[in-house]
Amino acid sequence: MSPKELIEHAIDHTLKNFEDPTGPELLKNAIRHAVFPGGARIRPQLTLAVAAANGNDDPKLAMGAAVAIELLHCGSLVHDDLPCFDNADLRRGLPTIHAAYGERIAVLTGDALIVMAFQGLVSAASQSLNRLAPVLNTIMSGVGAPHGIIAGQAWECESKVSLRVYQQAKTGALFTAATSAGAISAGADPKPWQLLGDSLGEAYQVADDIRDVIGDMQSMGKPVGKDEELDRPSATRELGLSGAVEYFDGLVAKAVDSVPECPGAPMLRKLVALESERLVPNALYQRNNVRARTLKKKKVAH
Repeated sequence: MSPKELIEHAIDHTLKNFEDPTGPELLKNAIRHAVFPGGARIRPQLTLAVAAANGNDDPKLAMGAAVAIELLHCGSLVHDDLPCFDNADLRRGLPTIHAAYGERIAVLTGDALIVMAFQGLVSAASQSLNRLAPVLNTIMSGVGAPHGIIAGQAWECESKVSLRVYQQAKTGALFTAATSAGAISAGADPKPWQLLGDSLGEAYQVADDIRDVIGDMQSMGKPVGKDEELDRPSATRELGLSGAVEYFDGLVAKAVDSVPECPGAPMLRKLVALESERLVPNALYQRNNVRARTLKKKKVAH
């Protein structure tokens, strides 16, 4: 199986471990709705790729970390979509959890995924218990306060915020946790891998800002134009569309250059390059520019 297929299988196995016919049916169904079908699963793929680059002598722990990071990501999206935040009705082309199951079940679904992520990780650490604490600490730092994804959501409640600080917390922190946890699960030093997570994580958020402007609901599977509507900080609002695309390209190049020399380096660099094209396809950006120039000419003509 491909890395993504292995991840899908592992996530399904983890969910089944926490399912029981005597438990709440709505919650069980909502959890599966939140996790499947998934997106690119890039965060767990990064975790496994970094672990592989460092020998991956405990594949069970590496996969446990990868699954935990993805479940935490899915839980954060459930909370992101709630009426008190984005009030989004679509995610990955399907109704969001609160739209399908109600707001109370949505809150509990996000909470359950957070707890389940750490339960699953602990159960995967039997071979390398000495690595469990640093892996847990790394992932928790990427999720909680003061710099994790929860803090990133909290910055949206503040009147002033640095764009870079906001984006590093909102998206970058979990990417950094993914690369660092991959190294630690293989018994390696996480520091050489942090810049890859930092750069790619920030690139992901900038790409999301770009697609919020030039994307469409059908291709993205979620509402667009939310940054403007909710008055949120974004790269396109601060740098303009062209500036944001240029900044994104620079972050991708930085991510590629940051990959330490190792047997898995070519594979990792290829993964980053493929993701950059998937996130902001050149054709989409060029098509948007043509459309913008056409509209501008029509306005001048009138």
